[in-house]
Amino acid sequence: MSGLRDKYCIVGVGETAYTRGAGRSTRSLAAEAVRRAIIDAGLQAADVDGLMSYHVGDSTITPTLATDLGVRPNFFADPFGGGSSTESLIGLAAGAIEAGMCHTVAIYRALNGYSGLRLGGSARQGPHTITGSQLDSLPYGLASPAQRFQLAFARHMYEYGTTNEQLARIRVVGSNHASNNPKALYRKRLTVNDVLESRWVVKPACHLLDCCAETDNATCIIVTSAERARNLRQRPVYIMSTVGRVTRPFPDFDADVQCSPITRQAGYYGGRLAFRNAGVEPTDIHVTGCYDCFTFSPIILLEAYGYCELGEGGDYVSSGIIELGGARPNNTSGGQLCEGYAQGMNLVIENVRQLRHQADDSCPEGQHTYDYSEGGCRQVKDVELTMNMGWGTPAIGSAMILRR
Repeated sequence: MSGLRDKYCIVGVGETAYTRGAGRSTRSLAAEAVRRAIIDAGLQAADVDGLMSYHVGDSTITPTLATDLGVRPNFFADPFGGGSSTESLIGLAAGAIEAGMCHTVAIYRALNGYSGLRLGGSARQGPHTITGSQLDSLPYGLASPAQRFQLAFARHMYEYGTTNEQLARIRVVGSNHASNNPKALYRKRLTVNDVLESRWVVKPACHLLDCCAETDNATCIIVTSAERARNLRQRPVYIMSTVGRVTRPFPDFDADVQCSPITRQAGYYGGRLAFRNAGVEPTDIHVTGCYDCFTFSPIILLEAYGYCELGEGGDYVSSGIIELGGARPNNTSGGQLCEGYAQGMNLVIENVRQLRHQADDSCPEGQHTYDYSEGGCRQVKDVELTMNMGWGTPAIGSAMILRR
């Protein structure tokens, strides 16, 4: 990717509302999000000749959506995958353009994550057939991401003394940021006690308020060359580097723990590529976007990518550094804990808006107050570099570094 640094840009972003019960198909949601991104970029449907999406068997495929939008793809793909997909597909889109397969790619994710397929399962989804690798997990009670992923963090708590209070700080900060985001599903500011007093989901690392929101929504990101981007509506956001679906020695989480420390996320390997190819270091980054399916995932990610030492993540997130007004704010929209769950897309969209200096929804356009009190501004002052860190499982990750 180092040879492609700054050659490709994100030029359009779009999203639907983050709701619990949209009453709409993923096809309808996806069409709205992609259309919004096309308008945001100042393009026409005919200008888009690449479509990519990702799914876990819960979405609408790109050929169907192309027909709805009036897009004729020269390239399309619908990879299977979740939280490590956004940054991966952005890198693949740049590669497809570099290879001459297309010139402008719209990437979308549409899901009814509350009213449709819920990743933790629900009674209304009916009986579940156990197949493949699930034979090693579901019969033993590892039926949901919370149950599988928290094993790594339970060990982290045991080895390093990380506390539930430190985990709760992630949700508190997210709620503070979301209170300044009119799009957020949960806008109420919370306290550490609010989190700790919510019911247990999985002990010892996961109360109810340690879990992300479940929402119905669609999101879209449009990628094209820097040359084309100069003539479009929005200020281009340059892609400095992407790494995608990087793994620990083995991508299967249950097998890999025999070969890697269970507390090590795949970003330990991916971060070296991301920073090398971008030519920057963690200390150069102004805003981070950490995949926050649970409050413990940002702690593991921040350690893996070198923002703090292994075992110091709890102190890092409790220090004030990740808050608006801190040295390196994280998930300024409220993230997936509070804004809505979009399998990582909304975290990238937020960082794009931060780099455009358009993240604020409360101040007059272009006149940010940088007052981060409740209901105020959420634009980070003078932001030039951002990083997104994705999460598939503790053993699979992705990342992207963007610049203004």
